[in-house]
Amino acid sequence: MVNTLRLLTALVVLWSLPFSVSAETGSGAALTDSPGIRMLEEIQTVITDLAEHAKPSVVNLFPIPGGGRPRDSGADRSPNTSGSGSGLIVDSEGYIVTNNHVVGDATEVEVRLSDKTKLIAQVIGKDPDTDLAVLKVTADRPLPSARFGDSSTVRVGQWVLAVGNPFGLDRTVTLGVVSGIGRENINLSRYENFIQTDASINPGNSGGPLFNLRGEVIGINTAIINFAQGIGFAIPSNMAKQVIQQLTSRGKVVRGWLGVGIQPLTPELAKKFGVNEGEGVLVNEVFEKDPAAEAGIKPGDIILTIDGNVVDSPNKLSRLIGVLPPGATARIEVVRDLKHLVLAVPLSERRDSPVVASLPQSRTEVKLGLDLQDLTAGLAEKFKLRETRGVLITRVDAGSLAHAEGLREGDLIKEVNRADVASVGEFTSAISKVRRGDTVLLRVLRENRAFYVVLKSSD
Repeated sequence: MVNTLRLLTALVVLWSLPFSVSAETGSGAALTDSPGIRMLEEIQTVITDLAEHAKPSVVNLFPIPGGGRPRDSGADRSPNTSGSGSGLIVDSEGYIVTNNHVVGDATEVEVRLSDKTKLIAQVIGKDPDTDLAVLKVTADRPLPSARFGDSSTVRVGQWVLAVGNPFGLDRTVTLGVVSGIGRENINLSRYENFIQTDASINPGNSGGPLFNLRGEVIGINTAIINFAQGIGFAIPSNMAKQVIQQLTSRGKVVRGWLGVGIQPLTPELAKKFGVNEGEGVLVNEVFEKDPAAEAGIKPGDIILTIDGNVVDSPNKLSRLIGVLPPGATARIEVVRDLKHLVLAVPLSERRDSPVVASLPQSRTEVKLGLDLQDLTAGLAEKFKLRETRGVLITRVDAGSLAHAEGLREGDLIKEVNRADVASVGEFTSAISKVRRGDTVLLRVLRENRAFYVVLKSSD
């Protein structure tokens, strides 16, 4: 629809052209019909044409709680909080995508089209893990729908247009640029890979589209950072397309499951396992009878790639596995004892339990600061442990490195420097082999969830 190259060329030429003023009226007069003005008007026409093309596919949504009246409110925009918001018609038959937090617990939603028509939509599927939901309306005519672009080609600095209904102001259009890509750890959803934009996004924009200059949807606007100006986030279109396809076809999203606990590699952990910082993620637990265990993945393995895609964070690993269907075989590259292995892992269906464990990071060099005792049946019951043997932490000195790294009473130490320890005696023997100033790698269980942590012995 839009000739992007022509627009960018116009911008470059524009800044090289001087503006002129009327000789009759002096410096305060309006600008004449100069080449620069014509260039600006051409750019303006591109943007206005894009806005007119985009607006009809954007709808205003009002969830109907418990069969009552629609909730017409501008407040919100945190996940899992329902209220009025925006939606995007993605199919002329009446399928609409929006945010899960806009819909909330409602099963019906009032939809207001650009021509002021009001329809009642049924919620046909929701995916809290990506904060997306799909609705369906029945209309007596084909509805104006948007087309998706390829979000993998999005680049920082490119122009974008956000359309939505902030504070109840129907089909508001804002212009900006992509200010970041691949944003994660925002703590808005389980699978995060957000496009960041400075195109103004406000309460009520949630669920609306983010367009590129060709009129293609490259993201679904989902959140803002409170008190931050010019920082909004959109779910990439490629992720949204996968979720929409599953919600429309089966009413839910089914994802692959690997069956491991994972954590990021701190500099200390990377050094202990012989890899570079940020190179892969650390497997701290492998669940029995799950795909990873059956394929031979072990605690202490560093997962580097999945099907050739680099894994540089726990979030990235979860996303790469999550887009694969149950039954698919993932080729997973790991480092184990400094050796590279590639394992074929047939995935099962994901279950709803968290797989990421991490601890506060600290580099304070003090004594270990731990009191220990052998695990007993009574202590295992007290600290909700299914284990029968191990080294239980009974006290952590305030201000010690163990305290700074997040260890606490009730944690069960299972390994010291990759060697199993089942008693305080074995722990003491393993520690006795550590030279002054060396680091100590511990594998720890807390309420049956495992993680690794590195401590620095006293000099």
